[in-house]
Amino acid sequence: MKYYIIAGEASGDLHGANLVKEIKKLDPDAQIRGWGGDLLKGEGVNVIKHYKDHNFMGFWEVIINLRTILKNFSFCKKDISNYAPDALILIDFPGFNMRIAKYVSTFKDIPVLYFIAPQVWAWKESRVKQIKNYIHKLFVILPFEKEFFKKHKIEAHYNGHPLVEHIDNFIKKDSINRNEFFKKHLLNQSKEIITLLPGSRKQEIEKKLPLMLDVCDKYENEYNIVIGGISHFEKIYQKYTLKRNATVIYSDTYNTLKNSNVALVTSGTATLETAFFEVPQIVCYKSSWISYIIAKNLVKVDFISLVNLILKKEAVKELIQNDLNHKTLSIELNKLIHNAEVRAKVISDYKALKNICKGENVSRLTATEMLKTIGL
Repeated sequence: MKYYIIAGEASGDLHGANLVKEIKKLDPDAQIRGWGGDLLKGEGVNVIKHYKDHNFMGFWEVIINLRTILKNFSFCKKDISNYAPDALILIDFPGFNMRIAKYVSTFKDIPVLYFIAPQVWAWKESRVKQIKNYIHKLFVILPFEKEFFKKHKIEAHYNGHPLVEHIDNFIKKDSINRNEFFKKHLLNQSKEIITLLPGSRKQEIEKKLPLMLDVCDKYENEYNIVIGGISHFEKIYQKYTLKRNATVIYSDTYNTLKNSNVALVTSGTATLETAFFEVPQIVCYKSSWISYIIAKNLVKVDFISLVNLILKKEAVKELIQNDLNHKTLSIELNKLIHNAEVRAKVISDYKALKNICKGENVSRLTATEMLKTIGL
């Protein structure tokens, strides 16, 4: 069978890679082409567009890059048509993927399988109708989504959040111990680690990393300040860490989190990853002012972090836009470092979160259901 897959972000690349691994076990002759990153490429996918080249965050950022985005739509449509896949697999990335789903729906004979549903419960509920019209099978990874879609008469398959299983397997099979990790990255073994995860997009990093580093300056004698880095942004990290006592660690975020004491994290999948490693965190979000105003008027949720959304309370502190400043970030970081009671409460909430999200063989069950849908 021929599959076309589209994952437009780092998290989609991860979940897509685990999914592809299971698809190939069930369909050894699978040929897979599409959009993604290094992890999908590592599973044998012919990645023709890397997410780093087309990943724009925020309303204003989308507007100023509209010409590039439209070119990408045109290229993708043509590529799918030429490749003529037996199935289209979409992973998250709804702004792009829902438009592609609409296009492919005109082919009639290509099933559209959506893994990690658009977050229509947060905003753009109008997409519910589009999902009904264009998506053949929907797979969700947040526990409350199944019921949400049921109310809209859409069957959604939920097998648990794949990150729980993925991280548990990493800790058991692939992680290294503290001594190895500290030696590998030339860290001071007498100090604990404060980890900074400023995001996977250029504009995210430039908005938040300088502030994160400024706040951490006073802790550099007591802690290793570590940035979870992405290799193609090396020049940006160099710019902001010049003359600072901070270490950028590339492609080893999970070992970094496993050995961290506290973390400053950009909102998104990283907040869940940090939680499943049981690292107390502060969630940081800041976009362009225009994007923030638009989002504030459109998004209808109480929290921005997945941790708090799933637990339905503020288990981790969220600092958004103007609240993300030197004073407030310093106060909240100081609490996590020095207040044992605050740390214990966060860890307790993380354990509850993990119990809510855990599943078994999530990627395998998803792959099995997908292949059933297309007749394998």
